[in-house]
Amino acid sequence: MFGKVGRSLRTFSLLKGMPVFDMENGTSVGEVHDICISEEGSITGLLLRKGAFLKKNFLIPFASIASFGSGGVMIKTASGLSPVKRLSGYTFENQHRICGKMLISREGEQLGLLEDVYFLEELGTIVGYELSDGFFSDITEGKKVVNSDEPPAFGKDAIIVNAKN
Repeated sequence: MFGKVGRSLRTFSLLKGMPVFDMENGTSVGEVHDICISEEGSITGLLLRKGAFLKKNFLIPFASIASFGSGGVMIKTASGLSPVKRLSGYTFENQHRICGKMLISREGEQLGLLEDVYFLEELGTIVGYELSDGFFSDITEGKKVVNSDEPPAFGKDAIIVNAKN
């Protein structure tokens, strides 16, 4: 699907809700709530949801992530995490959300509504977009995945991509 990338691909849908562990002491510090995305279309960090009753969001910079595993995300240290009030850039589901936006090719073709993103674990580079054409189309034809090798252009109403498929 993505050729020989030689790196591990991850989707946001598999990451959401995963526990996050501090490598220094093995403590669970919360769970992945969202991803933060730069204007250039790369992942800058994870939003961590922490707390039992009054949950707060904390930003984990991408450089602080040690690894992504099947049982959780390992971060180098949880010291220095502070609550997030306002973020720059985009998130997948929250502030300046991109989920549900129409993806349009540079040629003007409507590709579908964004449902998930594929990214390289080591770099945080988004390399693919999972799209929906609606419930019935998803059942009969399956969801579409569009590959892109260039940064997207995020707009208020749509996301413009250089589709490689």
